[in-house]
Amino acid sequence: MTVETAPLAHPSVAEAAALQQKAKDHLWMHFSRQEALATGSVPIITRGDGHYIWDAQGKRYFDGISGLFTVNLGHGRRRLGEAAARQVDELGYFPVWGYAHPRAIELADRLAAMAPGDLNRVFFTQGGGDAVETAFKLAKQYYKLIGKGTKHKVISRSIAYHGTPHGALSITGIPGYKMPFEPLVPGAIKVPNTNWYRRHESGFVWNGKGDEEVRFGMWAADMIEQAILMEGPDTVAAVFLEPVQNGGGCFTPPTGYLQRVKEICDRHDVIFVADETITGFGRIGDTFAMSKYGVAPDIITCAKGMSSGYAAIGAAIISDELHEPFETGTTSFLHGYTFGGHPMSAAVALEALDIYEEEQTNAHVREHSPLFRQTLERLKDLPIVGDVRGDGYFFGIELVKDRDTRETFDDEESERLLRGFLSKALWDAGLYCRSDDRGDPVVQVAPPLTSGPAEFDEIEGILRAVLTEALDHL
Repeated sequence: MTVETAPLAHPSVAEAAALQQKAKDHLWMHFSRQEALATGSVPIITRGDGHYIWDAQGKRYFDGISGLFTVNLGHGRRRLGEAAARQVDELGYFPVWGYAHPRAIELADRLAAMAPGDLNRVFFTQGGGDAVETAFKLAKQYYKLIGKGTKHKVISRSIAYHGTPHGALSITGIPGYKMPFEPLVPGAIKVPNTNWYRRHESGFVWNGKGDEEVRFGMWAADMIEQAILMEGPDTVAAVFLEPVQNGGGCFTPPTGYLQRVKEICDRHDVIFVADETITGFGRIGDTFAMSKYGVAPDIITCAKGMSSGYAAIGAAIISDELHEPFETGTTSFLHGYTFGGHPMSAAVALEALDIYEEEQTNAHVREHSPLFRQTLERLKDLPIVGDVRGDGYFFGIELVKDRDTRETFDDEESERLLRGFLSKALWDAGLYCRSDDRGDPVVQVAPPLTSGPAEFDEIEGILRAVLTEALDHL
């Protein structure tokens, strides 16, 4: 497959070699096997423009996962850099620890207006994991303030990822991510997720009555209530979930599921936290996916697309009710971050929100998402493709050994398929996406929200060629 090269200059051979050596000597990459640096070379990305990125050799790749579900507006948006420069000229840094600055105030006002329900209070963080950590700590302090200090446990879903801080990692439902750092924060309970494709392996049994998908959603929600009752409602502080779960490969909420979860949380006085680190800012076709699905949680955590990845920023958007105990007396939320609400980051986020509105990004995603799904579903004619699932511009393609029986790959086979072949083959073919084994093997695609039919076909064409070749490596 022919891959174009960047039209602009890239590092010389000597410069690229020097970068590789410096990386080998000093760079500790995140969530990466360091052996890759010791025994080979790491791709070094030097430029981005629109839907594409270029490496140090000038080779072009389609950014099929928006950096990390982040660069929603695409690469090379000069307006966002100019907004940062203007802010630096005015005020480069000041914290929001007992003081404020205009950009933090303006951004908080914009986010509160965009959030559903009475989510009117915005606590800025440095990213999504920090926002989850913030929501966890806030829930515990809130219940202490209102005389329910025994409520401290949290419920989240199997294979869900919620971040790396110790509290957020406890909420995360991926055992392999947690074991190296145990003991973690106690009181984190896991319940089934909404993996419709693997529903019969989850314990769900359909009695043949009613719509099966709706019944499955009610069952999955009821597992949350069962966990609350098993632990004791007077001990459970919060339920955390993503509207569309990332870990495991884009599990969407069955009809009525989120509404049922909200009812259960309200019935047992449990805070409902929607982690929209990925799904926020147009990824699902609305500023917040919870608005699209018609449910107002008690807290939304968000980050990534808020600035389209051009500056580090996150937030917990909190209901008036949860803010109320902090409004009087000497009480304060003893929590914060040096760079939370950073003036430059807030300015970039405000500019990104302007672009989303001007370009009607949400409407664009809603209009084109059905075609994106249809394009990816063409891959179902390949024996290795078991399921295509997701919403908006956020899809997972589950890979199977046997499509008829849905037999999956064992750990050794997944290692050989995903890391031994697919990740490198997709990259070599010119597509940056994610090959993930945090559950059954999936390939995830989440292109910039500016993508359209031509880009969908490009993604499908590369996936088709590589997945066809993968059949020879099983």
